[in-house]
Amino acid sequence: MNKISLESSLTSYFTNITPDDLKTILSFFKPEILKKNEFFLKPGKKSTKLSFIRSGFLRIFSETEKKEITQWISTEGYFVTDLASFMSDIPARWAIQALSDTELYTINKADYETLQARVSQWHTLEKNFIVHCFTTIEARVYAHLSMTAEERYLHFFNENPQLFNQVSLQYIASMLGMTSETFSRIRNKIASGNL
Repeated sequence: MNKISLESSLTSYFTNITPDDLKTILSFFKPEILKKNEFFLKPGKKSTKLSFIRSGFLRIFSETEKKEITQWISTEGYFVTDLASFMSDIPARWAIQALSDTELYTINKADYETLQARVSQWHTLEKNFIVHCFTTIEARVYAHLSMTAEERYLHFFNENPQLFNQVSLQYIASMLGMTSETFSRIRNKIASGNL
């Protein structure tokens, strides 16, 4: 599997970025390795870093009194943080944990803030990045509210087929708002050609 580069990802987020500004931003991201089951972030702690996933999987989740809820499974080519915590300096609501050995490129909060002074068009770039984050979340919420369980399953499977063989299916079921039983029933219907 080809690893998606941080540089190509940034240029897709920021279509009008200058080569010098891109070079400056890239210089602040440092390689980091998370071993399987290590935490990127624990709830109640402040998120002090923003990372690009070069390879591997990170699960974003929360534990309630009754159950554990998977909000998302982040895969290579995506950025990961608790955005509210990182941007607003408040305790994180979510836990973020590696589901596999994971390679990251990480920028810490202090260096992120330094970019304001170092990159001439930073305010525009940051706005575009945050808009992209929120439109992605909006699309997920819309899909969750407007699709049937079967449609959500098929949509997610078509977008992320590799996950179904590499992470626990109970995490995917939780993320799609299904019980394990509903998830298994849909899988069996697809396997038998009845969906």
